[in-house]
Amino acid sequence: MAYMKITSIQQQQKRSDRYSIFVDGKYAFSLSESALLESKLIRGQELSNEMVAEYKKLSADDKLYSRALQYVAMRPRTQWEIQTYLERKQASPALTETILNKLRNIDLIHDEQFTRAFVADRRLLRPTSRRKIIAELRKKHVEAEVIEKVLNQAESHDETIALHEVIARKRRQAKYKDNLKLMQYLARQGFNYSDIKAALQENDQA
Repeated sequence: MAYMKITSIQQQQKRSDRYSIFVDGKYAFSLSESALLESKLIRGQELSNEMVAEYKKLSADDKLYSRALQYVAMRPRTQWEIQTYLERKQASPALTETILNKLRNIDLIHDEQFTRAFVADRRLLRPTSRRKIIAELRKKHVEAEVIEKVLNQAESHDETIALHEVIARKRRQAKYKDNLKLMQYLARQGFNYSDIKAALQENDQA
């Protein structure tokens, strides 16, 4: 069996977290720092053709894991979002599960934490109804039990506060000076009709 030798391992200039491995003086594949440490490859080590082929596959899988890390780093994601991303990148089911497990192990996949952050964001930055929050989270395939648990733990008056904040914001727009149009808008946002009516009466009396 013919063997080749690793002649150089060089840190990449554009991607400092990756290392290029040269075999018999030619570039063969690259690995992330963690994958390189796990592989225990060193300069001068001999590899067979089969071993080089295996490391090239490892390199491709490792690159996809790095992309998944970058995807999660952009903003928190649900497990379904990450799984869908990997499927778009044509990862095999086995590789998808391997990457998902790696992300779980470093706590980068946690749908309940995601849901808590999502709800807090909506309440703080873009007040909206409980019904709309549920619809948005379902689109991200968060389990119903998780959504219900997080929302039930939120303070009961959050919905009323959100409704009043939306009314105050929309009142600044001329077309929503009309109560009927404002009621229709609020209903489309998922607020309960009786809550809308009560909130508008309070607003008009203020």
